[in-house]
Amino acid sequence: MPCFKINNISIKGISACVPQRKANNTDIDFLSEDEINKFIEITGVESRRVTNDKTCTSDLCFKAADKLISNLKWNKNDINIVVFVSQTADYLLPITSAILQNKLGLSKECIAFDISLGCSGYVYGLSVISSFMSACKLNKGLLLVGDTISKIVSPEDRGTLPLFGDAGSATCLEYNKDATPFLFDLGTDGNGSNSIIVPSGGARNPHKLDSFVYREYESKAKRNDFHLILEGMDVFSFGITQVPKTVKKTLEAFSLDIDEIDYFVFHQANKMMNSMIAKKLKLPSEKVPTSLKYFGNTSSASIPLTIVTQIKSEIFINRNVKMLLCGFGVGLSWGTLHLELSNTVCLELIEFQNHE
Repeated sequence: MPCFKINNISIKGISACVPQRKANNTDIDFLSEDEINKFIEITGVESRRVTNDKTCTSDLCFKAADKLISNLKWNKNDINIVVFVSQTADYLLPITSAILQNKLGLSKECIAFDISLGCSGYVYGLSVISSFMSACKLNKGLLLVGDTISKIVSPEDRGTLPLFGDAGSATCLEYNKDATPFLFDLGTDGNGSNSIIVPSGGARNPHKLDSFVYREYESKAKRNDFHLILEGMDVFSFGITQVPKTVKKTLEAFSLDIDEIDYFVFHQANKMMNSMIAKKLKLPSEKVPTSLKYFGNTSSASIPLTIVTQIKSEIFINRNVKMLLCGFGVGLSWGTLHLELSNTVCLELIEFQNHE
């Protein structure tokens, strides 16, 4: 689709929350020391944060939102819309955003809905909520984005277990006629939809006894049909091809100078892929922050988590920070956004104790 812009919306605050529990990749017992070292070298992931069985994505997003709203001193009755973006919702139904609307104590007149999307979900979520707010002149909005992918990866899959971590985020947006426009490019290639997939559990392939059976694959991974399948090479090829295209398309469509952009915050897929993307775009490493080392691939939460953990201080110092965000992956889909953060509150990383 053509690039588009959304006016009159500014981001007032960003927060992120991770489980307190840390999982170190060097502790994985079914991988040899050489295999672990090679995995870390390629992906850049040394450790991850993972939830327990009782903690859901909504718990992480609630904690991030509750603290951010309190810090901004917002009246919860003024929040007109809440959007929850995740692949790991609390239930098949009802929508998790309705549960969060009630738990946060928001007005019953608040619009609430879910978006089922992963790696590109933060940018897509910003496009949807800002569109609503701009068109309807909604004063305040809350975007909650996160995933607990550890719940759907096999404990015996060497390709996914050491890669994915859990995180949730909250972004507060406000109607502002003086705001710099959000500039978007979004796209989808459903031909690659099987590249990242959980085969069973939906209406197409509902629960069956056979779905719980573990099978061993050529990659030496063991999983059942409720576990995530990641075709790494397909996704790698997609990422290094499509991401430079969408970034260049956005820059050209809006006559943006690549050198004037302070930070390029990409979805944290893996170190090798993101390094190749940055190299293709000729970006200096200091402009491409990464959070992979300590958090892994946190799916839809990876962009706000990277902002909070890697460039929080810069947002306060510079007051006006130009960013280009790009999420890409499951779908296959991608979303690129150019925006400016000005006087944006960025909280310290929040840790969630799993017994809470």
